[in-house]
Amino acid sequence: MMLSLELLVASAIGILTAGGIYLLLRLRTFPVIMGVSLLTYAVNIFLFSSGRLTVGAPPILNDSATLYADPLPQALVLTAIVISFGMTAVIVMMALGSYLGNNTDLVNDPLVDDDDDDDASVGNAGDVTPQEGRP
Repeated sequence: MMLSLELLVASAIGILTAGGIYLLLRLRTFPVIMGVSLLTYAVNIFLFSSGRLTVGAPPILNDSATLYADPLPQALVLTAIVISFGMTAVIVMMALGSYLGNNTDLVNDPLVDDDDDDDASVGNAGDVTPQEGRP
């Protein structure tokens, strides 16, 4: 049984997407950054494969070429690679700033409950008389 190129590329896209989503759901910044990178790789491969996979064909259409590769997905992937590299650098700098500011690399910081101090000022607290014998 021969494995087709389309099945191989579709499987690679699916594995990269699944791995990227799994890493995005982690609670640390480094796995989140790696998940975003895996998702951008999956999107780049998807864009590249949208131009029909051809092996050994020139990307430029001329009169003598009967088989050619579409140059538009190649240009889109090149642009997406540059943009994803820049966005990864921005995310790394934001994660580094968060780590240096909070001394932790958790994505979701625990909420601080400041409602204990505000209970006395809400409503008519002076009208309430404490009852003895209650816990």
